[in-house]
Amino acid sequence: MSDIMQRRGLGSADLASKWGWFVLLGVVLIAAGIFALGDVVAVTLASVLFIGAMLLAGGVFQIVHAFMTKSWSAFLLQLLGGLLYVLGGLLIMDEPEHGSVFITVLLVVALIVGGGLRVAIALRHRELGGWWLILLGGLVSLVVGVLLFMQLPWSGLWVLGTLIAVELLMMGVTWLQFGFALRRLGRQG
Repeated sequence: MSDIMQRRGLGSADLASKWGWFVLLGVVLIAAGIFALGDVVAVTLASVLFIGAMLLAGGVFQIVHAFMTKSWSAFLLQLLGGLLYVLGGLLIMDEPEHGSVFITVLLVVALIVGGGLRVAIALRHRELGGWWLILLGGLVSLVVGVLLFMQLPWSGLWVLGTLIAVELLMMGVTWLQFGFALRRLGRQG
């Protein structure tokens, strides 16, 4: 079994004996994802508050850094950047609903621009096999972006929470599957 695990890049046979930890991680993440789906608005607002707090903390450290390296020619730019982070963080934390809408608008723009670019790339390279998958992915991004845009500002209240919940569910299923695969591999040896 050790040879099989080494060839698959899984380290030692000791990892297979720890399969239960991966399964437990998967179960916890799935439970967290289900919990998050139960109130995506609360998860959205909590995530926006977290983003605001991180901007605030990053801004404070950038301001401190600017003063610690005051002799650097970029002092003013560093200070201004830090102040903008602090201001953005405070604004987001003061009005998390507006912050969630703003972040959703950024997501909408990314989806529409990215989708449009993928459609253009796919159409330009129709001679390549699988070009239609790029086209399909681009069209899905475009449609999702337009639908979210059409639902603004309300989509701003549930989009982030839904994305976080789906991510938790997907990671949970992934780790669960990985743990059971390790268990099967351990039994082979």
